[in-house]
Amino acid sequence: MKPNKYEPLGGFLRKQSMSRVPMTFSEIEGVIGDRLPNSAYRHRPWWSNNPSNSVMTKVWLDAGFQTEQVDMSSKKLVFKRVQAPSQGGSSRGNAGMSDVTHEFKPAEAGEMKSGRHPLIGSMKGTFTLVPPSETEPPPEDPESWEALSLAKLDRLLFGRGE
Repeated sequence: MKPNKYEPLGGFLRKQSMSRVPMTFSEIEGVIGDRLPNSAYRHRPWWSNNPSNSVMTKVWLDAGFQTEQVDMSSKKLVFKRVQAPSQGGSSRGNAGMSDVTHEFKPAEAGEMKSGRHPLIGSMKGTFTLVPPSETEPPPEDPESWEALSLAKLDRLLFGRGE
């Protein structure tokens, strides 16, 4: 049986830790070590996720990805992870996105800190609140919902206000 020239793409995708892998057509050619067929450059359906479409489609589907945001004029697309890779091709087995190290684990009995909601700190590091500067003008309508919310937030986070 003739080896599949697109299998290096499957191996490349299996090694990705990101759930979305943007690639240009030329980057795909670099991975497979060969030129894509002319139909890949001319016909949008060539990039569909229909498993009977082409040998290459089967490769990215078996790696656990689907194509999206195919831009024929710019010759680029995004491979989006939709499931763990199928058995056989991955050196990591079926770990992928369902890897145990990424699962939510509820706190053990007695592990929770009293007086704090369990969600406190769950988004730590995702954004930073900056206190308003002293030169910043006050809101025009102090009774507005926004002003009241910000004042309450200032009291909670920075101990300012009433």
